Formats: sequence, structure tokens, C-alpha cells
Amino acid sequence: MRKIAFFDIDNTLTSETDGSVPESAVLAIRKARENGHLMFLNTGRCYQNIEQRFRDVGFDGYVCGCGTNVYCDGKSIFYLEQTHEVTMQILNIGKAADVDLLFESKNYVCFDLTRPLHHLQAIRQYHEFVARGYDMPMDFERSDFTCDKFVIWFHEQNQLKQFRRVSDKWFQCIDRNGTFREFIPYGCSKATGLQMVLDYYGIAKENAYAFGDSNNDLPMLSYLTNSIGMGNAAPPSLLQKVSYVTERASRDGIYLALKHFDFI
Repeated sequence: MRKIAFFDIDNTLTSETDGSVPESAVLAIRKARENGHLMFLNTGRCYQNIEQRFRDVGFDGYVCGCGTNVYCDGKSIFYLEQTHEVTMQILNIGKAADVDLLFESKNYVCFDLTRPLHHLQAIRQYHEFVARGYDMPMDFERSDFTCDKFVIWFHEQNQLKQFRRVSDKWFQCIDRNGTFREFIPYGCSKATGLQMVLDYYGIAKENAYAFGDSNNDLPMLSYLTNSIGMGNAAPPSLLQKVSYVTERASRDGIYLALKHFDFI
């Protein structure tokens, strides 16, 4: 029976210790495909930010940007982007609340650098993008500048409260722990993107499996009966909401779960 598996990237496909992709995960995913099963990434990253090292593992497609862009067999089957007007309102409230703001789209990532970045995690992320050679546009006023989703870093709760007075009109706020938040347009999630893929291939939900480690994985983990939590999940309470807990990503978690569920 043909089955399908959906994998988050960060700390699920990649090791939580050093960000590498464990060789056991690569071998297991490739073997599962050889056995006729479908393998998909299901990530908060938009398409442009799926690094080549992840593509080289070999996947049948991608659910990107928490369901805002979906790709099957090398073609886009769904894409939702925000208007320039909405994007500018987010930019303006980001400035007013003085949060570190990162726009994400299928074509680029873009920090608001009209002000200094304050949060160490945001600064670290910016330099990682620079190291990857990303071209990060800053021409916000162009009428075709938009985003698909975005994230912020903040220091004080009142900054988040001020920001959400505007963002809550259009976006769901996902708590990614501490002072980091992810914002997804209403109606999109890792679950909605997953269902589009199931519809595309005509696969029943009971033959689908989701792997995740964080709060933005909850929609797909709670949507499927076959939900696999990584042993390194954060927050750890996530593991109470899945049907199966595998080992940590760094300890062959993907390989062991794919073996347990007879993909390999």
C-alpha cells in the first residue's frame, strides 16, 4: 500500500545538535521512495529558503511557508501571497512596535534593516542568510513588494501586544517559544497544505504520516492519526499530542520511525 510522509525541516529532518541532515535520515527517505512511497517536506520555510542540501536528499514535493506554497512533482499547485498594502501595514507596525521583522516569500527573505536589529537570534539569522549568499531586497516601497508570511523577534510583551493589534486582522500568531513568533495567513497551515497534496495524489488520510518537533507542526500533527513527534521536541509537551514518539533527530529518529511504520 502506497503511503506518504511529511517532514518538518529544522530539528526534524536536521539534527538538533548541529543542523546537519543525519545520513540515516537520507538513506531511509531514499529507501522509502524506492519502495514506492511518497516523501514530502512540510516546512515553515518558503520555497526560496529550502537549501539545496535538503533538495538533494530527494523529495517528491514540498509544502512550504506553512501551506502558502505547495509543490508536487516539480510544479506549483497552490500559492497565496499578501497584497503590497497589507505588507506595508505589517512593515509600519513593525517599526512602531520596534520588533525585528523578517518577511518571507517564495522568491526571497528580507529583514527590515531600516532600523538596527536588536535580538541576538535575529542577528544570527541575518548573518546565516548572508553566508548562504541570499539576495535580500530592501525596496519595500515598490508596488510589487509583498510577502507570503513573516516572523518577528521582540523583547517585551507590550511590543508583541502592540504589533498584534494590526497583524491579527490577517494573520495567525504561532508561539515559537520565548520571544520569537511566526505569522501565517488565516486559512493556511501545514495541515491545509498537506491535504492539498493528499488530494493531488488521491491518498487517504490514514495512509499519511507527519513528523514534527515544534508548535508550527501542530496543525499537521493533530490533523493526522499517524503523527510522529521527534524526541527533541520543544516544547516537550508537544509529545503528549502525537500518536508516536521517535528518537531525537540526531539519534536516527527519522530512520527508526520509518522502519517502525514499514516504509523501509
